[in-house]
Amino acid sequence: MKPLAGKGAVVTGGASGIGEACAETLAREGAGVLITDIDDLRGQDVAARITKAGGKAHYVNHDVRDEAAWAGIVAEAEKRFGGLDIMVANAGIGIMAPIATMTLADWQKQQAINLDGVFLSVRSAIPAMKKRGGGSIVLMSSIAGLRGAPGLAAYSATKGGVRLLAKSVAMEHAADNIRCNSVHPGIIATPIWEKIPTGAAGNGRNAPIDPRERAAISVPLPRVGEAQDIANGVLFLCTDLANYMTGQELVIDGGMTAGGRPTRA
Repeated sequence: MKPLAGKGAVVTGGASGIGEACAETLAREGAGVLITDIDDLRGQDVAARITKAGGKAHYVNHDVRDEAAWAGIVAEAEKRFGGLDIMVANAGIGIMAPIATMTLADWQKQQAINLDGVFLSVRSAIPAMKKRGGGSIVLMSSIAGLRGAPGLAAYSATKGGVRLLAKSVAMEHAADNIRCNSVHPGIIATPIWEKIPTGAAGNGRNAPIDPRERAAISVPLPRVGEAQDIANGVLFLCTDLANYMTGQELVIDGGMTAGGRPTRA
């Protein structure tokens, strides 16, 4: 039997990148997956591919900042899959700008999506998971939530907040058999690199950022990370293999945080 058979899951930001890989992986291992995003074409395509492959998935347009809509998201998962057992709070953005010139609007937008949206994901999932006798909440952080990142101060602040939110949720709901852990990717080749606004004030001008080039100079393992690398870690946290693991950081970064810059032979 597949390890997630009979489980219901929500994956936010599931239309592309890490979220897409998580949705496909959880479905492949038996979960019914409700994919939420604001990119309808991509989100519908992901759900269709999962269904065509024999999995269970459905796409819903949802901005994670929309508090009023969250009850409907959980209700949809319960209706389609019998309950909510897994919440992968993956939706997030990054805006690159020096802190001295960052606008308050750019700071607040990242806080709203990366932190407020994660809070709403968690708060909405808990009552449904209590009805199921427990569950697994996975919060997508970053190695930027473990250490500073020049030009990404606001992003780092949100991801550090996500890390400690996971620990607090884990402690509050351990007695409910609800586990909560954070995942900390390093440099991963996903479409987010194409979407990061850059410039003196993060004003929407995009300069090409090649994750492979960045990985070549800063990742000890000799390759850039792939979305599936992260999805594999998320899958582990959602199965019974991790049933004694809560409040922890799962770092998947090719060794970036192990020490200094890598040396190449």
